[in-house]
Amino acid sequence: MKTLQQLAYENKDNLQKMEAMLRYKFADHILLQRALVHSSYGFEQLDNGRNNETLEFLGDAVLDLAVSDMLFHMYPGIREGELTKMRAELVRETTLARMAGTIKLSDFLLLGKGEEATQGRKKSSILAAAFEALVAAIYLDRGYEKARDFISSHFAPLLPAKKEKMQVEDAKSLLQEKLQEQFNQVPTYHLDAEKGPAHAKKFTVSVRFMSEVLGTGTGSSKKGAEQQAAETALASIDSWWKELMNLNCSKNT
Repeated sequence: MKTLQQLAYENKDNLQKMEAMLRYKFADHILLQRALVHSSYGFEQLDNGRNNETLEFLGDAVLDLAVSDMLFHMYPGIREGELTKMRAELVRETTLARMAGTIKLSDFLLLGKGEEATQGRKKSSILAAAFEALVAAIYLDRGYEKARDFISSHFAPLLPAKKEKMQVEDAKSLLQEKLQEQFNQVPTYHLDAEKGPAHAKKFTVSVRFMSEVLGTGTGSSKKGAEQQAAETALASIDSWWKELMNLNCSKNT
């Protein structure tokens, strides 16, 4: 059985390659080595079973803070609920596993025989956990600012696409929020048309409020058409709201 220190010494060439991929040099290489040790390998090969699980725990917290910090400063005008959804999208397992893929983290992981046999290097759960452990290792090595810089360099490029995707996907919720806030009522969706053969249907849906059509949308599913209708409504809701207010003012004079 080996100690973590012995393992880091034996793997120094691989650790240097990992540093080159990360564009970050560790002051303490043992932290980097520990981040790359899966529990299955630790229990089989190391004298005290040391592995990256507790680093994963810490890295999860650092990642949440750094991503929150980044979103707060990049999108100061966005509501808390939207920021929370964006953060959840960024720190979920599949996104973290993809981040691990960009730095070829799987090539440097140390896995036990069982995990190697079951293609553990391709498992999203293992890759995401290792990425979180790596974040914690950088945090412990040189502090929060270095960890935040590392996280921002990987996540900031995703933000415009994630924001746009979430705005489209969540258009119905956002429209409902806006109307409930102003009028304490919710919009309704109406199926206006359904065309095409069963395998290639096209649906047209309108979203209505106070007898007004706020927007229409088409899609290969009713849900998709509703989302597009809501997105169209959101683009014009401010002008509709102003017209309604002007109309009410005219009636009262």
